[in-house]
Amino acid sequence: MRGQVGDGDLDGAVVVRRQGGLGRLTLNRPQVLNALSLPMIRTIAAALDEWEHDDGVRAVLIDGAGERGLCAGGDVRFLSDDAATGGHGAPVLLSEEYRLNARIARYPKPYVALMDGVVMGGGVGVSAHGSVRVVTRRTVIAMPEVTIGYVPDVGGTWLLAHAPGEIGLHTALCAARLTAADAIYCGLADVAVAPERLGELVDALAGSADPADVTAEFAVDPGIPALAADREWIDHCYGADDLAGIVDALRRSPNPDAAKAADAIARNAPLALTMALRAIREARTAPSLEHALRTEYELTRCCVRWPDFTEGVRAMLIDRDGAPQWDPSSPAAVTDDVVARFLAGVRPEDSPLNLATT
Repeated sequence: MRGQVGDGDLDGAVVVRRQGGLGRLTLNRPQVLNALSLPMIRTIAAALDEWEHDDGVRAVLIDGAGERGLCAGGDVRFLSDDAATGGHGAPVLLSEEYRLNARIARYPKPYVALMDGVVMGGGVGVSAHGSVRVVTRRTVIAMPEVTIGYVPDVGGTWLLAHAPGEIGLHTALCAARLTAADAIYCGLADVAVAPERLGELVDALAGSADPADVTAEFAVDPGIPALAADREWIDHCYGADDLAGIVDALRRSPNPDAAKAADAIARNAPLALTMALRAIREARTAPSLEHALRTEYELTRCCVRWPDFTEGVRAMLIDRDGAPQWDPSSPAAVTDDVVARFLAGVRPEDSPLNLATT
């Protein structure tokens, strides 16, 4: 729901207020497409703690202020600057964010996410783990981390690992953008609603005890998911043993979209791609989201301390020249020694994740 706030503090980075039986959270940094900061993560977590034991709150709803979308991701500039100066803030932010993601997934009350407009990275983490996930024809969902030398996190490896076939791998390695129909097909969303009716939907949710029934009444046909038609070549190509094999299979495929996928992968960081591939495949057999988050925390601490991350943020978000110089520069150069040096980025003084696993 775009820009509609209630009677909370309109100057807050997260507007927290009540509307009927709803506890409402509006991400309120539209100038940076509601990118998540550590204070925002803490505000959301505190609200969830309070509302869990408030009988007057029947459900929680999260949306984003502004005209562009729910949330474009986490504060990667902070992570990059912190790592570049040898700070310890990145593990603190990451650990608290991942605990919030797990909290949302296990929240005992309905958690409704309005995934209107752009929803990327950390925005996926505060929405796609919810119990009622609403998309619109304006929705664009992506986990584009490999474009900046990072790996899918906020439970993204878990979500992508459980998409149909090899669709999740394709989405991650190509940093593909999903429509509302694709998101529902992949299991990242539940129902599509016309964006002009989101205000009505919120009002109805505020007076209802069953968000799933209410959203079903507002549901519209999301259309045909494009990814469903691509399953044959995606499943074949991404079933290869390693990253080099996947790229080779894509190049050999007669489908022109496969060649486009290979070109997209070639632009991204080879080391991050390799680690993302491993993490998503590992998440397929992980017993829970929490296990996947624990793996992600190991990898993301290493990512922020590897030169590719700072270079990717520079090339894609600061200078915007779109020409990052990756190290290593090719999948073939991602040797076991490189991986071992990368994994040495985990440090004993890092903030503990303190995430229960089952």
